[in-house]
Amino acid sequence: MTEKEILNILTGAGALLEGHFQLRSGLHSDRFFQAALVLQFPEKAEKLCSRLASFFKDEKIDTVLSPAVGGLVVGQEIAKFAKSRAIFAEKENDNLVLRRGFALSKGEKVLIAEDVVTKGGRVSQCVELARSFGADVRGIAVIADRSGGIEFDVPFRSLVKLNLATYEPDKCPLCSGGVPLVKPGSK
Repeated sequence: MTEKEILNILTGAGALLEGHFQLRSGLHSDRFFQAALVLQFPEKAEKLCSRLASFFKDEKIDTVLSPAVGGLVVGQEIAKFAKSRAIFAEKENDNLVLRRGFALSKGEKVLIAEDVVTKGGRVSQCVELARSFGADVRGIAVIADRSGGIEFDVPFRSLVKLNLATYEPDKCPLCSGGVPLVKPGSK
């Protein structure tokens, strides 16, 4: 699947939005990738996530760990193809924790899965969380990388790189222009 085919799937599902958005990172943008709008279609989610899973097929992943809420479907779908389990971390006092009886073991091979990365905060928290259990983080898989070149200390793969403008709130031309601000993402 080419990047053009991936973009066609995302655009066809209405997942690439235009307007004035506040990202979870706090940055503002005139475009927003709402992964839920493409992931609501199981056949599209399966197609995209099977491609993501293929990047890590030789890693023999034991567990796919995702931050809730954005990474839930991505993690579940990747785990299906990796023939591994899927668990998720939840926010508690602005940190990610494992609840619901989820745990990781020392040496367990973990893949972090997320829908989109901008600054990498939640993904980095997942990496740290997995390592706090002694797990072996083998990589990071995301549908869309809109970071502009973020790096991690493990292999990082995305289906598509979105070079979408972002602005600090105090330097945002959309704010200066009086365009109404929308917070479309998860908390």
